[in-house]
Amino acid sequence: VGPVQGSRPGKNVQLTENEIRGLCLKSREIFLSQPILLELEAPLKICGEAGMAAGQHWGGMRGCGAPLTACVPSPGDIHGQYYDLLRLFEYGGFPPESNYLFLGDYVDRGKQSLETICLLLAYKIKYPENFFLLRGNHECASINRIYGFYDECKRRYNIKLWKTFTDCFNCLPIAAIVDEKIFCCHGG
Repeated sequence: VGPVQGSRPGKNVQLTENEIRGLCLKSREIFLSQPILLELEAPLKICGEAGMAAGQHWGGMRGCGAPLTACVPSPGDIHGQYYDLLRLFEYGGFPPESNYLFLGDYVDRGKQSLETICLLLAYKIKYPENFFLLRGNHECASINRIYGFYDECKRRYNIKLWKTFTDCFNCLPIAAIVDEKIFCCHGG
């Protein structure tokens, strides 16, 4: 996970199919071992469109015992924008320096959905109690089959790997409650 710091845009990260399959299987085990409704505590950086809206609405999300931060410079969904994700970590701190809750939509639309989701899964495996991923509507086979992730998997690897991701995505939690006060989920 460490070598991603300082990466340059435009290059695909080379992982073998077996390495990617291993990320999916191990993270799936972790997702299944944790509740479908996460109960989390601040401090926490919340990343996704709803996280940004909440940050604006609550003025930085005060009112909890510890600070919550909406992620910038990329407050919206990640959607395969790998270098936006890296910039987000450069700005907010790479795990485990900061705790993160992502609200979904990691794949589709962008050019590097595979790099994006693999990095997120690797951080989930390395820091399972400090790094959290919720399921968005693009972590659903019927959506990412149409909007690009299926085609990226097929072009760079094979359909079987896409099915492995689908099995992993089906185990993602769907919501989180932070400090017993703030409900978080994907909006799509």
